[in-house]
Amino acid sequence: MLKKIILPTILLILAYGFWISPDFKEIAAGVAIFLFGMLFLEEGFKAFTGGLLEKLLQKTTDKTWKSLAFGIVSTTIMQSSSLVSVITISFISAGLVTLVAGIGIIFGANIGTTTGAWLVAAFGLKVKISAYAMPMLVFGIVLSFQKSKYLKGIGSVLAGLGFLFLGIHYMKEGFEAFKDSFDLAALAVPGYPGLFLFAGIGAAATVVMQSSHATLVLILTALAAGQITYENALALAIGANVGTTITAIIGSLSANVQGKRLAGAHLIFNVITGVIAIIFISQFVTAVDWVSAKTGIADDNYTMKLAVFHTLFNLTGVLVMVPFIQKLANYLVKYFPEKALDVAEPIYLSDAAIDFPETVLSSVKKEVWHLFDSAFELMAHGMNLHRTQILESQNLAETIDKDKEVIEFDLDELYESKVKVLYGAIVEFISKAQSNIPSVFSEELYRLRNAASEIVESVKHIKHLRKNGTKYMVSDNEHIRKEYNILRLKIAIILKEIYRHRDEKENSLAVLELDELKAEAEKAHHELDDKIGDLLQDQLITPQMATSLMNDFNYSDETARNLVDAAQALLASHDDLIAEAAQEVILDEEEIERLSTS
Repeated sequence: MLKKIILPTILLILAYGFWISPDFKEIAAGVAIFLFGMLFLEEGFKAFTGGLLEKLLQKTTDKTWKSLAFGIVSTTIMQSSSLVSVITISFISAGLVTLVAGIGIIFGANIGTTTGAWLVAAFGLKVKISAYAMPMLVFGIVLSFQKSKYLKGIGSVLAGLGFLFLGIHYMKEGFEAFKDSFDLAALAVPGYPGLFLFAGIGAAATVVMQSSHATLVLILTALAAGQITYENALALAIGANVGTTITAIIGSLSANVQGKRLAGAHLIFNVITGVIAIIFISQFVTAVDWVSAKTGIADDNYTMKLAVFHTLFNLTGVLVMVPFIQKLANYLVKYFPEKALDVAEPIYLSDAAIDFPETVLSSVKKEVWHLFDSAFELMAHGMNLHRTQILESQNLAETIDKDKEVIEFDLDELYESKVKVLYGAIVEFISKAQSNIPSVFSEELYRLRNAASEIVESVKHIKHLRKNGTKYMVSDNEHIRKEYNILRLKIAIILKEIYRHRDEKENSLAVLELDELKAEAEKAHHELDDKIGDLLQDQLITPQMATSLMNDFNYSDETARNLVDAAQALLASHDDLIAEAAQEVILDEEEIERLSTS
């Protein structure tokens, strides 16, 4: 609904600007070219986010100062706080970084974004940068047509820089011509009302363009052309800082609750920083004059002084807020609580991660484990066992033999609300991601989707097992009770082993050990025929019991196979050469058949 209102409003404003002044076209074209350059830059840097950026992020966010440093450095290099915030939202949604680390990155990005103002103030407005733009565009576009992913990325970065420089040139030229037609200085209001007015204009401009970099360049070019006063420019810069939160807010709309918490932190930080800057504006102006005098910046060089101001108030905001990061995170967790619904919802899947292959893989793998957790509870209860009995018992066989508690619950309803919903979300997310992901990652996604399918099939088999399992586990016939307890034990052991290996993290030995469990299950199945024959011959069980037992052993075998296959897919990492080798020696069905009969 909001988007339907914003777009027509923007178009009407542009049409009005074109109507009142032909010179406005040059400014509008400059802004459009600048934003187009931003898009090219983001696309270019995405070419290098297939692992390097993600791995770097994970290793550099374990402490607050590292998170701040990462935010500063990454935003300085990319000149796009938008891309950094989208990446951060996708990582926090995937559970790869903590909320505190994510807040630290956003704080650092606010300092990093000030480097754009320095570059333009010190370089962009003093030379004919369109002369640099043209070669960059030529080389960039040529490289963009290459097949190599990284050459295309470099090409997009060069083209993006070229468009940025060209946009600045057109904005600069446009303001020179436009200043006689329309004077923003005429809107000046003295005192704090004026500061809030221009801060509002700056925020609105950033919301429209969704780029604080673009707004800052617009402010600097307008200031250099004498279109606005120095005081106006300061207020506009404060407003731009607040308006830039729209990127994080938009990015969080498709994210989970963690992403929304991060967007909330971004908004709170920028609003508090803006209020501090406005309240202490005279002190900041004095500080800017002092820094300028110490660094040799001329009194009338207002573009450089604006860059100093932008850096000072963002730095002040970070210094004020960093001690309260943990409290801010706690408040946001309380304000945006996890939904407590009867219907299971995906925890780690976020559309914000779609453009980052390794994040997609990590998100999907975590979500399949989440599906396994939900399925575990249903399978345990389906066999009339509690989760704690399976995971904490030191002697599972004895625990199951003594257990005669029938757990009353609606397995069908819980399957629909806790398993099927999650499985559907995983399949839908993978379908979206596969159209936008390199083939090397598609194979991994296909493997994870199959793992999710295997887990769902396991629950279905338990649904079939439950009726007879519940009936015979409390039977007075000790022989049929014993056989069904063996069946329960087989599945419980596999569930417990999967959890043990998951806690030990991914390793190649887990894949082989799980294969042994699969072979043992097959071997037990082959021994069953002789056992049933003996029990029938001695009239220890009825033919009806024998038929039920044979059918249910088939279901238990399928459950065991499905669970082991799913666990192997989740535990084996194709990024690890050892795990790759282990994957090649996973026993196929014929080999398992030979082992079970030997």
